Amino acid sequence: MQHPLVPTPGSALNSWWASAVVYQIYPRSFADANGDGMGDLPGITARLPYLRSLGVDAVWLSPFYKSPQADAGYDVADYRVVDPLFGALPDFDELLQNAHSLGLKVIVDLVPNHTSDEHVWFREALTGAPGSRVRDRYMFRPGKDAVAGSGDGNLAPNNWRSIFGGPAWSRVTEQDGTPGEWYLHLFDTKQPDLNWDNAEVREEMRSVLRFWLDRGVDGFRVDVAHGLVKEAGLPDWEGVAAMVEGTAEARDTLRTTPGDAPGAHTDAQEPHRAVSPQYPPSPFFDQDGVHEIYRDWHKVLAEYHGDRMMVAEAWVEPAERLARYVRKDEMQQAFNFDFLLAGWDAERMAEAIADSLKADASVEAPSTWVLSNHDTVRHSTRFGLKDPTTFPKGIAAEDEQPDAALGLERARAATLVSFALPGSAYIYQGEELGLPEHTTLPDEARQDPTFFRTKGAEIGRDGCRVPLPWRAAAPGYGFADAFTGDSVRGPAAPWLPQPESFRDLAADRQDGIAGSTLELYRSALSFRSTHSLGSGTFQWADIHHPPRGVLAFKNGDVLVLSNMGEAVIPVPAGYAVALTSDPVTSGTGAEIPPNCTVYLTKK
Repeated sequence: MQHPLVPTPGSALNSWWASAVVYQIYPRSFADANGDGMGDLPGITARLPYLRSLGVDAVWLSPFYKSPQADAGYDVADYRVVDPLFGALPDFDELLQNAHSLGLKVIVDLVPNHTSDEHVWFREALTGAPGSRVRDRYMFRPGKDAVAGSGDGNLAPNNWRSIFGGPAWSRVTEQDGTPGEWYLHLFDTKQPDLNWDNAEVREEMRSVLRFWLDRGVDGFRVDVAHGLVKEAGLPDWEGVAAMVEGTAEARDTLRTTPGDAPGAHTDAQEPHRAVSPQYPPSPFFDQDGVHEIYRDWHKVLAEYHGDRMMVAEAWVEPAERLARYVRKDEMQQAFNFDFLLAGWDAERMAEAIADSLKADASVEAPSTWVLSNHDTVRHSTRFGLKDPTTFPKGIAAEDEQPDAALGLERARAATLVSFALPGSAYIYQGEELGLPEHTTLPDEARQDPTFFRTKGAEIGRDGCRVPLPWRAAAPGYGFADAFTGDSVRGPAAPWLPQPESFRDLAADRQDGIAGSTLELYRSALSFRSTHSLGSGTFQWADIHHPPRGVLAFKNGDVLVLSNMGEAVIPVPAGYAVALTSDPVTSGTGAEIPPNCTVYLTKK
């Protein structure tokens, strides 16, 4: 059967971001230039040539702003200041200048849903009176029972739960020492939600956008883009929200870690159950009001030359609702989490691809393809589990341990699928080295607030945030190779311990080695560029058969065939293997083994 071409109108855009390959940098864990064990901006600058040689088009920097680091920088105390952990504003300017000189665009994280409780606005709110202008910037409310003659305000304004576990409301003490109002924090207690009905909040965030646009940034990744606006009246809601939706089985599985986990945040009163943010629809995610905000921001970006962009982190479903964020007068991109969540399964992946392309075509926007990020278990590990479609909320030593070799095989194969699809591809730092999740990280090393607030019910995200290995024989596997300080003292140990498996996966062990994951990424990105796959077309191939584990499509003159089944697949007549994810066969045979993806061109 001849399959029709699938509409991909976004691929026809001349904008750089429509087909870009974007590399996510988690600054804490990329490279350490001052030897303090924490990654920093000068460390990133030193490694920019590596990224240029990898073949990416842009870098996205997770937060580097002034912050008490309660949530690794996603608790911003000052949006216009670089945290001393990472350097200073001149270090950012140097990074930006160097990136641009190498032809790399720079996208920075923007965190508009909440600030840190150490932000000057929140400190002012704590000293202000109920109903004051300074309190109206945040979501302050009286207790549900704070009615004259009927209660003392001891009940939270509603029953919402934090995405990080525990209640979503905390009560403040007023200046006279009496128990006072409550403030909303959909995440940690140290991350109070802003009130986006407040005009001052809207103007401040426009100013923040312009501050970084004036410095020359090329775009913004918008954190919790679906969460800024809350339903009027803040009604009770019986659901429990999560940023990531796993399988039904994963959602129904609860950890039974007894007692309090160590750490500062232990206010969870019940086991934390991770469910879809849309089941049932929540009163604080994906409210229609967010789109007015992004139409306003679109106008701000349009004031600047250079085709600036925004990409939404919006955990919404179905794909048609996600597409609303990338209408022509809103954002330019949104992360495709349906594709990320599909796992290693031909039917699920095919459905995610088809649904995404259809939804994005309806608004004439390009699709995005992503497999891992700083909030998810690395796909090289997920794909090595007994069920490679599960989506655990972190993995601990007592949990099922993955088959590392099998997981890496599948991860390499899935990467070739993602790079061959029209649209923009996102890479999470270290996946080009085949890095696994750190699944045996000791509890005492953990820093993710979700681990503490859920009393260990969620292991959390530390396992995917471990510092990168650059040089196998160096302390910390070369994480501080950019350090030029006291040679006697030497660099401090990385802020999170690295697993021993990182030694053999270090960049210097893979550089120039045929068949290595690093060289596979370089080859695949070069092929993608040469054949213009990011701005290409899409058509399911005649041999596409997901029930048998065969995922196959054409992009221009390239046939992409991924074997997710258990039997070998013959190379179709008239085609030759141009690139393969399997380092053993190297494409020399006439058969495609399981857990392998190949790019085929006509003989």
